[in-house]
Amino acid sequence: MQKKEKKDPSQMRHGYTTGACATAVTKAALTALITGEAQETATIHLPVGRDATFTIEKNTFEGNSVSCETIKDAGDDPDATHKALIISTVSWGDQPGIILDGGVGVGRVTKPGLPVPVGEAAINPVPRKMLNTTVQETLDEFQIDRGVKVVISVPDGEEIAKKTLNGRLGIIGGISILGTRGTVVPFSSSAYMASIVQAISVAVAMGCEHVVLTTGGRSEKYGMQQYEGLSEEAFIEMGDFVGFALKHCKRLGIKRVSLVGMMGKFSKVAQGVMMVHSKSAAINFEFMAKLAKDVGATDELVQEVVGANTASQVGEMMMEEGFDQFFNHLCEACCTASLNHVRGGLIMDTAIYSMKGQLLGRSDGIDSID
Repeated sequence: MQKKEKKDPSQMRHGYTTGACATAVTKAALTALITGEAQETATIHLPVGRDATFTIEKNTFEGNSVSCETIKDAGDDPDATHKALIISTVSWGDQPGIILDGGVGVGRVTKPGLPVPVGEAAINPVPRKMLNTTVQETLDEFQIDRGVKVVISVPDGEEIAKKTLNGRLGIIGGISILGTRGTVVPFSSSAYMASIVQAISVAVAMGCEHVVLTTGGRSEKYGMQQYEGLSEEAFIEMGDFVGFALKHCKRLGIKRVSLVGMMGKFSKVAQGVMMVHSKSAAINFEFMAKLAKDVGATDELVQEVVGANTASQVGEMMMEEGFDQFFNHLCEACCTASLNHVRGGLIMDTAIYSMKGQLLGRSDGIDSID
């Protein structure tokens, strides 16, 4: 089989956020409501500082309202909302001002701690500003002084939301309308980092002083079993962004942080690497060998560790030779490296699991840097 060529990141196509799409269809629907003419395109100004033109797939005139639709293009980004249908229904309001709400497939906020108040549609502050500004500019262009009601819908939003963290964040019934730039940068980590901050904010708002940071869904499952007394909001998938998550936990007032993950990524954390993507940094086997020596490994075993290929291989070596305490020592190193990274101020725990869910080692209650 011919190997598929990887795209050069600089050649990847940027896309548009749900907030930009919602703003474009809102402008089209309002213009159609005012003029009585169906709109084929809509041009809006993006927060990133440039204009963008969107294709309007459909105009629907029904009584005193108009609905316009567009299909979200996320470019070359593997976005859950790529090709989602975004609809805006615009009608005249009974009172002055702009009323903005979410319809089918747009989530509603049920927990505090998010940038949108409880009870409101999950349309984030920047898209709200874009929508309100664009509506007002369109009214001014046509010299109209009337109230306007805007309802944003995403027919498949509830299904799409299952692929996001919305349920954990307390956003029920659909997706969020997001975007601070208006554009989507391919493979950008900014959206994931923003979701981490939101998750920590929700945990704080729900009264959590102890959170469990996990590297993925499997480690989160093991963490939930270990810390079964904690509420759902206390469990946060940090992915590869260990240092970022730790700093925001400290900044937002979390008192205790438990790291739960597996051998490979946490071997990097132990040596002070706080971005644990596979391409971020190699595992330092000299460091691993020092930990092995600390727990009494023979010189021969220490040299085998130095020559290992993977962290998992090191783990297998230590288990075969009966040095189970190695894993607790590795967890201690994770705690102290984490404290060093945030300059103290947290109580740290770490637990390392095997892929099959076996607890290999743990360290609890470390609050000072050794």
